[in-house]
Amino acid sequence: MLLLAFGIWGLLDKESLVSERIAHLGSDPMLFFVVVGVAVSTVSLAGCMGALYENTCLLKFFTGGVITFVLLEILGGLVLYSLRHQVKGSLQNTMLVAVLRYQDDPDLRFIMDEIQMGLQCCGVESYQDWKMNVYFNCSSPGVQACGVPASCCLDPLENGTIANSQCGFGALGMEEFAAQSIISLGGCAPQLGRWLHGHGGVLSAYFVFLILVEVGGLLLAAKLLSGTGRAAGDRSGALRAWLLPLLGDPLSALGAQSRRGDPRPSGEQWFLCRPISGLLWGGLALPSGGWKAL
Repeated sequence: MLLLAFGIWGLLDKESLVSERIAHLGSDPMLFFVVVGVAVSTVSLAGCMGALYENTCLLKFFTGGVITFVLLEILGGLVLYSLRHQVKGSLQNTMLVAVLRYQDDPDLRFIMDEIQMGLQCCGVESYQDWKMNVYFNCSSPGVQACGVPASCCLDPLENGTIANSQCGFGALGMEEFAAQSIISLGGCAPQLGRWLHGHGGVLSAYFVFLILVEVGGLLLAAKLLSGTGRAAGDRSGALRAWLLPLLGDPLSALGAQSRRGDPRPSGEQWFLCRPISGLLWGGLALPSGGWKAL
């Protein structure tokens, strides 16, 4: 549910659902969180409904979904750990591309703004990185020249309710001592590295806890499936013991007639029993003198 809520929030915050941008929704990275959130919510709902109504189909669907999630999470964790140094470089390169294409790509702008506001940082290595952007470069003729995005500002609201989008204008032309009272000077790459290093234990504990919860759900689902199967077998045996004194053993009659080569017993009527309490279909033969009341 958290992934689904995060994805929907991202789409709404970027206004990706408005009519002008709906055509590009398929390439929106926030759609990935929505799809994963819907998948996880569907599997969880199937497990709850299957446990509540003792439905074997829903419980099997839940079991298969959880096994798939566990395998993907373990595989993803191993890949991230083995490629952790490459991942760090990829994140730094992604932030650098976001700085260069800040005004041209709304997805990169959204990601960069969230990183800068969340970590209280500016740029990749320092706030001076925004000089690489053609719009924020001091040689630019636009109003954004020598400025930085509002997400770099220490207080973009400026004690108000609406963010001041021009709070970072002119920051690149100030002395560092004066700029530090308006914007964050440190870059996001070092800040992100320190955050990951400081929260590595918490993230690992959360990952292990998530796996344990999913394995616990698998064990409970397996126990419910086993109990449901035994209950169905008990009901089947009880119903057969109740029907045999009334109808006799139709399988014995079928075997005797098949050995004589007759396609069906002469003078008898045939019908198929409907499923009762989840039992399998069976063929029953009744004498032509009438139907026995069950």
